[in-house]
Amino acid sequence: MSALFEPITLRSLTIPNRVWLSPMCMYSAAPDGPEQGVATDFHLVHLGSRAAGGAGLVMVEATGVRADGRISPYDLGLWNDRQQEGLARIAAAISAHGSVPAIQLAHAGRKASTGRPNEGSLPVAPADGGWQPVGASPAAFEGHPVPHELTAEQIAELVQDFAAAAVRAREAGFRVAEIHGAHGYLVHSFLSPHSNHRTDGYGGDFAGRARFALEVAAAVRAVWPEDLPVFFRVSATDWLDGEPSWAPDESVLLAKELEAIGIDLIDVSSGGIAKHAAVTVGPGYQVPFAEKIRTEAGIPVSAVGQITEPAQAEEIVASGRADAVMLGRELLRDPYWPLHAARELGAERTWPRQYGYAVGSRG
Repeated sequence: MSALFEPITLRSLTIPNRVWLSPMCMYSAAPDGPEQGVATDFHLVHLGSRAAGGAGLVMVEATGVRADGRISPYDLGLWNDRQQEGLARIAAAISAHGSVPAIQLAHAGRKASTGRPNEGSLPVAPADGGWQPVGASPAAFEGHPVPHELTAEQIAELVQDFAAAAVRAREAGFRVAEIHGAHGYLVHSFLSPHSNHRTDGYGGDFAGRARFALEVAAAVRAVWPEDLPVFFRVSATDWLDGEPSWAPDESVLLAKELEAIGIDLIDVSSGGIAKHAAVTVGPGYQVPFAEKIRTEAGIPVSAVGQITEPAQAEEIVASGRADAVMLGRELLRDPYWPLHAARELGAERTWPRQYGYAVGSRG
């Protein structure tokens, strides 16, 4: 039996396999007007096809908990009824194909208000439909405006924004909520001393820098159903040797505190805090970070980072280095990767009824 295609149960939720779609922004929502941040037919087809392709869990892209929390004006949001309705259609489609619908709740912080990647990801000024970024400190991401330093009162409001978005996500039919605490966005900007220069209770030592992340996690966990899991995505390292930065040992400490709050799985990535970070990239390059957190914190983890081959993914799960793999680019290239991988690994998987008569066991 393939370990990759064994179910995994978190709280009362059983996810049918360990191949999951990683959240990836599609920059395809309307930037303004009544449809601002609302999921479109593109999102329905994009995410529904990965569910039909056999992914055990399909996670919707980073979804802004408020308008100024989006990476770009074209990102999804979840702060109003119309956005909730659009996402409910997505969650229903994912569920209908036998996958678990999940959503990543996010605030882009000092990296917010940028254009789409195919347009250079350049900052978008307020006069052009953008907005003033905010952050832990007035420390700009390279090439971006200096963010407004959040006050304690504004931080408290943001914690409640995450909780309110989680309530909407559950009402929309999602069964997993993930807090985006990675890639240099708002939560990560508090965690890392590279971007957090505060001298109040939200800065300084590990306890201060982790405070916002833990408050967000506690607020989301408090409103999320007790029988359903909450994930937290972390950048395990900033890849900034020789300067103040977030490091793997702190990720382990954070994972332990998150588990004590009730977080069920750590989605382990890395980087994103600085453009000059020296990232060593290669097949499975982030898996050792997931393994470290799983081993030292004793909490389930998912692994990401150039995981492309079925045998590679199988080894990661079967050896206990991670409990699941999150595939991004590979599932963009091939929405049916899980079904092809199951065949290669000798696992029992069924093609969608509509395709089965034509594809069958030769899939």
